[in-house]
Amino acid sequence: MTELIMLLENIGTSVLVSKNQIHQLMTEAAKILAIEAPDLYIRQSPVPNAYTLAISGKKTFVVVHTSLVELLTRKELHAFLAHELGHLKCDHGVLLTFANILMLGAYWFTGLGGFIVQSLEENLFRWFRAAELTCDLAALLVAQDPKVVIYVLMKLAGGCPSMADQLNVDAFLEQARSYDIASSSPVGWYIKNAQTRQLSHPLPVLRAREIDEWSKSQDYTSLLRRAIQMNDLPRSNTDLELVKISNSLK
Repeated sequence: MTELIMLLENIGTSVLVSKNQIHQLMTEAAKILAIEAPDLYIRQSPVPNAYTLAISGKKTFVVVHTSLVELLTRKELHAFLAHELGHLKCDHGVLLTFANILMLGAYWFTGLGGFIVQSLEENLFRWFRAAELTCDLAALLVAQDPKVVIYVLMKLAGGCPSMADQLNVDAFLEQARSYDIASSSPVGWYIKNAQTRQLSHPLPVLRAREIDEWSKSQDYTSLLRRAIQMNDLPRSNTDLELVKISNSLK
């Protein structure tokens, strides 16, 4: 029932696009990640965002808000779409759809959160945050430039087209280091945990830090080399990958 509501709500208020520049970016990213490109819808909204929905018996589709298209450059939008495709590459579909039901569908069902056991909810959100980091890695593999992915995070955190030339990646990464220092004490850790435990996405500065660190790792270099040679991303044990990334959030 809820899936049908979300399906009708999205396809009824968005425009299916194909064979334009945005769709081409989606197709190129899907080819790099060795998956089938989903349907792509553009939706009018002042909130820069995009999301992936996997509905039972229907083709998976990605919805992109118009304000996101206006905010990002072509390279940045390419990376953002790759992030969304990362959910499909890692088979996040079922839980991701449930996440969207939880976040977006709550409008239709007031009090939904009251039926979720707190410990289960926190573990679910932790999984969501780990999944988002995994998809950031997919964005990096497609963009092959950590600054492009970090620029996306900065713009979503507080940037605008008129300030694009003033964004400083190094300064943003320094913010991440400052955050780590401030949250390293017992009190800081408690405050950090209280502020983030019910977030579906990691904090932007922490996502930027993860991208920066991973782009310098031997694992990334090796995976990128193999991906370029094979024009594919080898399927890994996603659960182990998520556990590894999830541990970095604690």
